Amino acid sequence: RLHATDVTSSSFRLLWPKLLSQDTGYYSLEYGPGAEPASRRTLQVSGAHTSLVLSDLAPQTTYEVVLIPESNVHYFPPQSTRVTTLAEEISPVQVLISESGPRSFHVSWAPVLDSVASYQVLYGPLPGNSVKVLEVDGRHNSTVVEQLAPNTTYLVTVTAVYRSGKERSLSAKACTQEGEQG
Repeated sequence: RLHATDVTSSSFRLLWPKLLSQDTGYYSLEYGPGAEPASRRTLQVSGAHTSLVLSDLAPQTTYEVVLIPESNVHYFPPQSTRVTTLAEEISPVQVLISESGPRSFHVSWAPVLDSVASYQVLYGPLPGNSVKVLEVDGRHNSTVVEQLAPNTTYLVTVTAVYRSGKERSLSAKACTQEGEQG
């Protein structure tokens, strides 16, 4: 009945059935790492609520959550659940440039992670500050950058945008080939 959704490395959303209303009481919510009962925190939540996001949690940790309906009308037994947060997000560990031509090159990266919503590939000539951005779906691990200038060094930055909202980046340099004159 009490359950969690939208689990990330540092947060999750709790959902529970509507047992109370604004007028009939409130909920006491206790939560903390299962291994450390002493570090439990307690929150009071209005009886009108049926969900709550807990954040600032530790990654890869199992939390014990107890929801106690404090009703002035009926007795409701406490509901409990255990939720394990995800591992901490890791950045792309390698960015590879390949198939370099005068006006394009291929960018790929690893690893591909389930916790990534999308990747942003930023690229611009060195030196310089004109940067373009390509959005790449989180399921993909490569893209082709086109419409480049020949014989130019580009800085390419791959940013992983995680479902939790965090971002991690890694950069590499790429050189385009000399173009045909004419």
